[in-house]
Amino acid sequence: MKELNKQDMIDLLYGCTVLGTGGGGKIEHGFDIMKEDFEMNRTLMLADLDEIPDDAYITIPYGCGAPAAVGAELPPDLDRLPKVEASAVVAFQTLEKEIGHKFFAVSSSELGGMNTAEALHIACLLGIPLADGDPAGRSVPELSQSTFYLKGLRSDPMAVVTKFGEVMILKDMIDDFRIETLVRSIATVSGDDISVCDHPMTGKQYREAIIPGAISYALEIGQLLRKAQETNTSGLTVTAQIASKMGGKVLFHGTVTDMPWELRDGFQFGDIYLAGIDAYQGEEYQITFKNENIASYRNGSIDITVPDLICMIDKNGLPMTTPDFQIGDEMNVLALPAPEMWRCQKGLEVFGPRYFGIDADYVPFDQQ
Repeated sequence: MKELNKQDMIDLLYGCTVLGTGGGGKIEHGFDIMKEDFEMNRTLMLADLDEIPDDAYITIPYGCGAPAAVGAELPPDLDRLPKVEASAVVAFQTLEKEIGHKFFAVSSSELGGMNTAEALHIACLLGIPLADGDPAGRSVPELSQSTFYLKGLRSDPMAVVTKFGEVMILKDMIDDFRIETLVRSIATVSGDDISVCDHPMTGKQYREAIIPGAISYALEIGQLLRKAQETNTSGLTVTAQIASKMGGKVLFHGTVTDMPWELRDGFQFGDIYLAGIDAYQGEEYQITFKNENIASYRNGSIDITVPDLICMIDKNGLPMTTPDFQIGDEMNVLALPAPEMWRCQKGLEVFGPRYFGIDADYVPFDQQ
């Protein structure tokens, strides 16, 4: 196993924030989750998939809810409730008790600045490995949008814990779509911030269903960002560097002119409008999102859609998350290729453009 230190974990979270495509949680919240781990100089063991025994058990800890604007406060009816700090640990331990097995390792649920931190924190705190895999290879808005779903692995039994200490076990669920409805409903009435542990499975099941090397992939992107920061490299330049190194493509460079959005049904829906600058002067760009960036349009014509990644980097070379930017902010837009599992027919049925109501077929950006 590979040992990751504090700097490695910081790099990893920055890389995950890029791959979060606007969602996956704010990196500041990820750092808050990891604060104690960093202060105590805990290290993280990253396990290759072949280092997880066939009969060992693994689970997926994560946070669920629509990202709120920075500084947003709880409504009065929730603000009066008692708060707990260890809801993620409670969810983990509750699921262990439910299935009657200790977990050998944890996996991220998706790659994002906050949600990946949930898995890192549990691994650091409890001294268990983090698997070098991910069931999305990016951030996704819905629970069914995972390679576990594509491979027929059930989410339940699952443990759900609110920030107020309320503990629930969901089991014997109809399907992942029903789970999505129930879990989102719990999040909506709980300040859009709950801790979940789900998909208890064996190492053998995990290896057969996962996107391998996803954590190492995110770490490499984070290291590129850090090196750019150390050399005062511009955001546009580091965006081009990531595109070159990771098989991506620079899509646009502009300033934010508008970003109408709303919180609906536990999701954040909206659009980001950009006016081109420099080489893109006179052009317009639009990004449509449902928590994560779903599709983009250049001068009114469709450009990129899910499952490919539409990533955002600011003028200083740092990843941007929705809705934490302002009118006039400079943005670099980058496409990265979707993992192959998402490009199959079943993957496109649950995570292609038509699933989100976009009247277009998926065309990989690297084949346009």
